Amino acid sequence: MIIPDYRIEPADFQADNDDLHAVRDAVFVIEQRIPAEIEWDEQDRHSLHLIARDGEHNPIGTGRLSPEGKIGRLAVLSAWRKQGVGKSIMAALLAEAQKRGWPEVRSNAQLSALGFYKRFGFVTEGKTFFEADIPHQSMRLKLQPLEVPERRTINPGRSSVAAVEFGHFDDALRATLTIIKDARRSLGICTPNLEYPLYGHPDIAAALRQFAIQSQDGGVRIIVRDTTTVIGQAHPLIELTQRLPSSFEFRTPIEPEDLQYSSAFIFNDRDGYLFRLFGDRYTGVWSPVLPSRNRQLTEEFDRFWQRCEPCTAFRALNI
Repeated sequence: MIIPDYRIEPADFQADNDDLHAVRDAVFVIEQRIPAEIEWDEQDRHSLHLIARDGEHNPIGTGRLSPEGKIGRLAVLSAWRKQGVGKSIMAALLAEAQKRGWPEVRSNAQLSALGFYKRFGFVTEGKTFFEADIPHQSMRLKLQPLEVPERRTINPGRSSVAAVEFGHFDDALRATLTIIKDARRSLGICTPNLEYPLYGHPDIAAALRQFAIQSQDGGVRIIVRDTTTVIGQAHPLIELTQRLPSSFEFRTPIEPEDLQYSSAFIFNDRDGYLFRLFGDRYTGVWSPVLPSRNRQLTEEFDRFWQRCEPCTAFRALNI
């Protein structure tokens, strides 16, 4: 599993034109050898464009939604493929179409990408055809109308706070405490081995205990990659979960790719998050309120959680 540091945001076709060109030219014009005069068309000026940027604001992916409800120009730089960027762009484009109340969206998908589109529910229609000497297939997806009760609402009075970097343990400790104390119903934690200096810290244990006691119909979900280093430890978090087992749930990865995941993060249900690229280092980025990044981590965590299995190593400890 990879959860790189990137974000999806709307692009202004004029102001962000160079960045859109950087991605689309690299993927379509250079890599796929599509003539530039075909790749760029009149629809670009009238379409909604989304752009993916890495942690240093560099463009890494694009996608557009035309006024006729057609999704296209979905491109991700080669170095960023198979890391969820394309899925995030597609999900954001579909969400924009739903906000507009459109009953469906269409796309002309390259045959090599049919599996990607089908995973979102697109179905094929008509025969294969060629565009720029590349075989394509028309596809269509019916959209479910948005229901007001199901919309994710931002907490009233809480404005977004730009993410800031931290480089010391004390900073990571204070930020983690803020994430926990701000939570209302749920927390998600992805950790290599329940890092003792952080999650064994008495202030963290106290904050988690208070959350577990006060939260209703919620709890803490924890993904632990390496359980072997935890077994046998007098770990405050394990002791806490033994006393409050209904508030904590552990899972551990089984897929080879997930087992190699080395980052660590925590997020709450109040749009706060903290992300460390390397779980054995206390450097990273965090924000108490940043809905876009929080949502991305939440969605990736949910997918990761579904691939994991219940943590039987901790179950032996009556957790």
